[in-house]
Formats: sequence, C-alpha cells, structure tokens
Amino acid sequence: MTDNKKVQPLQAVKGMNDILPPESARWESLEATMRGVLARYGYANVRVPIVEPTALFVRGIGEVTDIVEKEMYAFEDRADKHGQAEHLALRPEGTAGVVRAMIEHSYLRDSPRRLYYIGPMFRREKPQKGRYRQFHQMGIEALGFAGPDVDAEVILLARTLWRELGLKEGEDVTLEINCLGQPDERRAHREALVAHLEQHRDVLDEEARARMYSNPLRVLDTKNPAMQAMAEGAPKLLDFLGEASLAHFNGVKALLDAVGLAYRINPRLVRGLDYYNLTVFEWVTDKLGAQGTVCAGGRYDGLVEQLGGKPTPAVGFGMGLERLLLLLETLTLRQPAAAPDAYAVVPEPADLPRILPVLEALRAAGIAVQMHAGGGSFKSQFKKADASGARFALVFGADELARGEVGVKPLREAGEQVFMPAYSTVALADKLRTA
Repeated sequence: MTDNKKVQPLQAVKGMNDILPPESARWESLEATMRGVLARYGYANVRVPIVEPTALFVRGIGEVTDIVEKEMYAFEDRADKHGQAEHLALRPEGTAGVVRAMIEHSYLRDSPRRLYYIGPMFRREKPQKGRYRQFHQMGIEALGFAGPDVDAEVILLARTLWRELGLKEGEDVTLEINCLGQPDERRAHREALVAHLEQHRDVLDEEARARMYSNPLRVLDTKNPAMQAMAEGAPKLLDFLGEASLAHFNGVKALLDAVGLAYRINPRLVRGLDYYNLTVFEWVTDKLGAQGTVCAGGRYDGLVEQLGGKPTPAVGFGMGLERLLLLLETLTLRQPAAAPDAYAVVPEPADLPRILPVLEALRAAGIAVQMHAGGGSFKSQFKKADASGARFALVFGADELARGEVGVKPLREAGEQVFMPAYSTVALADKLRTA
C-alpha cells in the first residue's frame, strides 16, 4: 500500500537567508573588492571557528551587554563519556575569536599582525531589512600596534573601500569619532554619570533603569526621544580624559586632518562592547533609516590580556555585508552580477564531441564560457544566450563545423557575426577577451 501523503517542504530558519544567483555574484564581487583593498594595506586573512566556548564572549564582550544577555545563540553540547558538557555559542562577532586564536597559537610572539576575516555571525534579534539573525561581516584586527597611526590607518582603509564602491564620504557615509579614554578615566566619568542618571530617574525608561548601574554608558546611546535632553546634558567622557588619552586622540585627529578626511566628534559614541578604550568610531549613513551604522570599531588594548594573553594593544573594525549591499542598492550602486564572456549555442547535441574540446581550450585560456545543455531550438538557445548576460554567442552550427569554424555574434553591442577558425584557440580567445 502506497502512502500518498504529501511531504511538506522545510524552510530556512527565520532570519537566516539563502543567497542565490545572481545575488550571490554581487556578494562575490563585493568580497573581491574588499580583498583587493585589504591586500593593499597589508592585511592577511584569518579563519576561526563559527562555534566557540560561551565563556569567550561572556568574558570578551561583557556579561551585561545586549549581545550576551539577549542575542547570543548559546547552548549546552552533548555530554561526553564522563558526563561533562561544554557550553558553546555561535559567534556573535569576530574579534574575540581572532584574539583567542592569537593567544592559543602564540601568534603575536614574533611581530605585530594585521589580519582580516569575512564570514557569518549570529545574533537572535528581530529580523529586519539589512539586519538578520545570520549576518555576514568583514572585520580587520591590527594587533600589537599602540600608536594613533594605526587607528587612522583602519579608518582610512574603510574610506578607500567606500571610494572603490562608489560611495562618497561626507555625503553617502560620514565618519563619527570619540575617545573612551582608559579604565581609571572611565571610572571617574562613570561615577559622575551614575549620579546624573539618579537625578533624572523619572525620565529613564525601563531598559535605562536596568542599565544605569551595570552599564551606564549604554544609557547615553538611547533612541528614546523622551531621554534625549537628559543624555545631551550628561557628563561627557572627554572632560575626564588625562593627558595621555587626549594626546592619543589628538594624534588620530591630526592624521585624519592631514589626509583631508572630515569627521564629527560624537561624545555619545560609546559602542556596544565592553572591550573598547581610547579611539572609537563609526561610519554612518542617513540613507537606510534607523539602520544608520555601516562600519564600526575602535581600540581594544585590554582584550588580549583579558582573554589570557600578554598585554597587547589592538585596534580594528567590523562591517555588515548585508547592510553595505543594501546601501549600495539604495544608491543604485549595486555590485554587478557575474556573466560569462560567451554562451555556446549547440544546435545539434550530437556534435558535442567536436565542440567540447574548443570550449575546454577557451576555458583553459581564461575565457568564461557557458555551454547550452539539453537541446532546444536555435531561437530558444539564443534567448538563453541573451539572458545569460554573455557578451558573445558562439554558434556551432552544422555549416560552421563543416568548415572548421565557429560563429562569433555580439550580444551586447551592435556588430555583425564573424566566423573564426574553431581550433585556433589563441586567436578566438583574443577576440572574446578584447572585442
């Protein structure tokens, strides 16, 4: 007896999306642009696990941050034969894992390192356009550099990327910077800030009251309109900075001024992670509504020691690929979808034994050729050739093959079909490459 019950198809987890062609080609194009810029600045690729010990993020990001308290995918692994189970988490950000890897492999022992990563991160938050539960991030980490010169370098690297993508700084994206100082300076500011919050308890919302003692700096990052006046009047961390912190911040500003990069000092810019000190920055846009931050980072000199390594200065940033692609699309600067150089029209599948060697030789010469498969009329094959985005159709008709030729027909611009020797691969490749 046959069970005719229909199998219900499964769907992706909410907020975790499939990326299909041609959209995936735009991702590849963006990533290729990023890798080109990163190579010019001397950054090398690092790849670390998606799953890490939960304690890494609790210790590194901060126990009372939104990420750890509300958003992190944390779980208990299956117990081993001794009944012990590890507490694991899907990585919500990239820096802590990179630092863990540097410590574990003693990778900072010989020299400072400039590193980058590109890959998926996970946070359980409300999905919205450009912001998902699985999202992709490019981040850089410059470890072992203490001066303001590298702070400026990572900011300028982002500017170079904007220019490569066609974004205009000051118009499409704007730089905001701040200085968080050092722990003792932040403690003095914290005491004054808590006193200020206590005086204005009546205007604080429930979330602010919960944070006013555990993480009062984050209260200033509120989007609540009723709290804006209170936040504007709060003690400013810049007023509590000592001579060394101010000198570092002034050094960053002087270098940005020297290359003509405009910025705005935002005293309420604090970032959502506990490990930052001294310079923090964000590249923001007003083209995406509330999702205004495109790239964010800063200095985190205490994190390596905090995670068990030797004291090591460090600075870096992260940027979300989904949000960046959304910004490019909003500004009609979408990354181009990849297309083959040529589409092979094959009227008679029986002729493939003579056609395939030509296609393979072209591919070996660096020409991208998409072969029509499955038969079909000459007209239908040309429709598919046009839809492929290819610049040329290669026509392997019976008459052409009888003469040992192939027809080369332009698909994207005016021009007559020409006939070339099918087995003179160098000449044919040159035609497809330069025409």
